[in-house]
Amino acid sequence: MSRYWSDFVKQLQPYTPGEQPKISNLTKLNTNENPYGPSPDALAAMQRLLNDDLRLYPPPNADDLKDCIANYYGLESKQIFVGNGSDEVLAHVFNGLLKQDQPLLFPDISYSFYPVFCQLYDIQFSKIPLADDFSIDVRDYQRPNGGIIFPNPNAPTGRLLGLQAIEQLLQANSDSVVVVDEAYIDFGGVSAVSLIAKYNNLLVVHTMSKSRSLAGMRIGYAMGNGELIEGLERVKNSFNSYPLGHLQIAAAVASFNDQSYFEQTTAKVIDSREQLTKQLQGLNFEVLPSTANFVFARHDHRNAEQLASELRSRGIIVRHFKQDRIDQFLRITLGSEQQNQLLIEALTEILN
Repeated sequence: MSRYWSDFVKQLQPYTPGEQPKISNLTKLNTNENPYGPSPDALAAMQRLLNDDLRLYPPPNADDLKDCIANYYGLESKQIFVGNGSDEVLAHVFNGLLKQDQPLLFPDISYSFYPVFCQLYDIQFSKIPLADDFSIDVRDYQRPNGGIIFPNPNAPTGRLLGLQAIEQLLQANSDSVVVVDEAYIDFGGVSAVSLIAKYNNLLVVHTMSKSRSLAGMRIGYAMGNGELIEGLERVKNSFNSYPLGHLQIAAAVASFNDQSYFEQTTAKVIDSREQLTKQLQGLNFEVLPSTANFVFARHDHRNAEQLASELRSRGIIVRHFKQDRIDQFLRITLGSEQQNQLLIEALTEILN
């Protein structure tokens, strides 16, 4: 601990990202990365920009990307906010929209960055317990609050909350901002974007790291009422006017324009999820219903931490959370067909 730190820095407990080990021949199923690469069109678009023009600043408003996203979802450009990954977008959301007199509400089992943002921006919060089946019960959120946020599908459980339930949540909390963090929505869910025209208090956050295979480019965006977006722009322009570079903007636009590749790769992930779920169940795992690019599973009698350790010794990494209620679960990212098969073979060997 340095004597040069600001006082608040000494109290921070930073977010711990998924491990990125530098090990050869590794089957990496721990960070929900897409097993399939970005659209070839996105790679080509970036390649075309590798020239001297990189000495120039990118457009601060990323208008081409905003127009592209707006057209894709049937919105207006003024309803789009973009940032350097969805984590930066969420940081601005917490600071600009969710710092209120009443506590922010989010699930007790959820994205572990949420309490970190609350700590960073001095935001009161209350964790709402998930139901016994690890689903979100919107009736539990009918209490005074300064905002509500949750991933949908939830992470790390993978469970989806339907549009009807989200609409009930919006109606019951019309004086609060409701943020639906849809990082994994493209793997089988229906986006809440369709509700934006009806509810001014709804903000939907997306990332291009998962279904678009651009985790290495750091591109995120939010969609909502123009007043919410204007608030985020005020925060962003007080922090970093140029969050997205030329390559990021070009890659994102090209990815949106390559719909066939997007549909093909997401379909492959969905098929892999169904197949892996059945295989895990055949090995006596309970697998929660997932609409994400991962599954959340626990064995009927084998310790999860021990299983994760034994998999690691075989060059396979999955995510284990040392948290109450879920410490016997493993979160397993959907890999390629070959990676998924290596996982099943290793688990079969371990369990036998």
